Order: sequence, then structure tokens, then C-alpha cells
Amino acid sequence: MMTPDNWASLAYLGLLGVALVSWYILQNRRSLGTVVKQAGAWMMIFLGVIAVLGLWDDIRQTVRPVQAVFAPEGRVEIPWSHDGHYYLTLLVNDAPIRFVVDTGATGVVLSQSDAERAGFDLDDLNYYDRARTANGEVRTAPVVLDQVSLGGIKDNALPAFVNEGDLFGSLLGMSYLQRWSRIEIGDGKMTLVR
Repeated sequence: MMTPDNWASLAYLGLLGVALVSWYILQNRRSLGTVVKQAGAWMMIFLGVIAVLGLWDDIRQTVRPVQAVFAPEGRVEIPWSHDGHYYLTLLVNDAPIRFVVDTGATGVVLSQSDAERAGFDLDDLNYYDRARTANGEVRTAPVVLDQVSLGGIKDNALPAFVNEGDLFGSLLGMSYLQRWSRIEIGDGKMTLVR
């Protein structure tokens, strides 16, 4: 609701705007046609910005589609990303963690920062396991993820590893994916079905 102070501020800004526009027109009265063209161009830019802001959710969904969870049906659709990967965000011990879905990975591997977000103390982990990756061998610490949830679909006691070295992100491998009865890839998406 507009208060008297708001109306006064609006009137002041309106008068200021009229004064600035009047000054600009008087300064450029000899080239008034050019001024009108420039004003029209700025108006189109302004309307374009408003249109983009109004349609931002639709644009974002097209540029960077997000996963869709159909919990009652036990189905998840993961869009194919522009970089050729599938990304899935899971709640791990109530912390949202974005994973690269990796059907070539045996297990679930957390980066150190994601492990901390999931509640693990990195100083208490024992990095005695080893894993072979495309970048060579790395040391890992075995952990158990108490709860992993995706929408209304929950799993408990999921074995995983924390990578000791630098990892660009966390990997969601077959130890999680095998809990789904069917994995389909097609039409620009990966579908997981329970």
C-alpha cells in the first residue's frame, strides 16, 4: 500500500525524470529525429530486459534443465547436460550434494568438501583404500552414508568413499545406481526407475 511518503517520493522522481528528459530534448532539438530514434532503441532494450526477467524460469529450464523426481511412480528423469554428463542432486545426511552420474564407477565417491557438508570430519577418516581412476591411483577412505534421499525416494546405509586428493566433484557410481531396477538413456535424458 502506498503511503503519503511513497507518493511524495514517486512525485519527486517523476519531476526529476521530466526535468532530465526536457533538458535532453532542448539540448538536442536540432536533431530531434535522432533523439526519438535513440529513445525508441532504449525503450526496446528496456522492454527486452523486462521480457527476459519475466521469462527467466523458462529460459533457465531450457539452458540448464534440472532433474525431475516422480516419487509416487518411483521414477527420476535426469537431463543431459551441455558438457555431456548427467548431474543428480541428492540429499546426503540432509546436505544437498551434486553428483556426476558415472556408470563406469564402481562406487559412490565424495569430494572432500562434499564429505564435510555431509557431516564427516576429514581428520577422523582413514585413507587406506585405493582406487584407480583415469588420472591414476588415489587413496580413499570408506564411509557409510546414513541417509540418501531423492525427493521422496530414500536409501539408508549406502557405502561410499571419500577421495583424499583433488576431485572436481562427487561421483555417483553403480553401488547407488544398482538400487534402481531400470536405467534408460534416450531423448536427452537418463531415467531411473525403482
